[in-house]
Amino acid sequence: MSKSEGKAQKPIKEKLLDEEKILKSEETADDADDKTNVNEINPDVEDLSIEEKCIQQEAKINELKDQVMRSLADGENLRKRTEKEIEHAKKYSHIVFVRDLVSSIDNLQRAIDSVSNDKDKLSEPIKNLILGLEIIEKEILNTFEKHNLKQIYPLGEKFDYNFHQAMFETPTNDKEPGIVVEVSQKGYTLHDRLVRPAMVGISKKPDETKKDKQKKEID
Repeated sequence: MSKSEGKAQKPIKEKLLDEEKILKSEETADDADDKTNVNEINPDVEDLSIEEKCIQQEAKINELKDQVMRSLADGENLRKRTEKEIEHAKKYSHIVFVRDLVSSIDNLQRAIDSVSNDKDKLSEPIKNLILGLEIIEKEILNTFEKHNLKQIYPLGEKFDYNFHQAMFETPTNDKEPGIVVEVSQKGYTLHDRLVRPAMVGISKKPDETKKDKQKKEID
């Protein structure tokens, strides 16, 4: 290769390199223009993503708040329920013992009632014994009242199935039907709960005899 040919090739290479540089610069400019166009079309792309993040965080905060409020409500309900259970236990936990105790009091009252009303005929020691038993009975009943254990003695009252248990019916014209005419066994209530119903006999209308029926038919 001659020197003249080598000198001729250099400008060609330089031209090619210059063209490549021009193409690269144009591509870079085009990319920049594309980015500019995208930003111009969607100027709030970054702002929208931040807003979405804020919405998500706010939703999580609201969910946590709801969980906290539910936990507080559950805790309050548990506290109230526990207080009711404690109060219920204080009032009624000994009701089985009370049922057994009132049976013993029944026996004491039967013993006192079995004594003759004419105490003058009794000896002095027996009188003192009966007097002591009556004092004990009154003290026990006062203690019952103090602890909200009350007797049910519904003689002469209207029959109430909530507190009375009818054992028999007595025909009578002296009382209207459904009146307690006899108390076989006293009942008891503890606070507002029935410990034992009073065993009672209630009045009813007498059965009509044949003569009464004949009179009505004649009339």
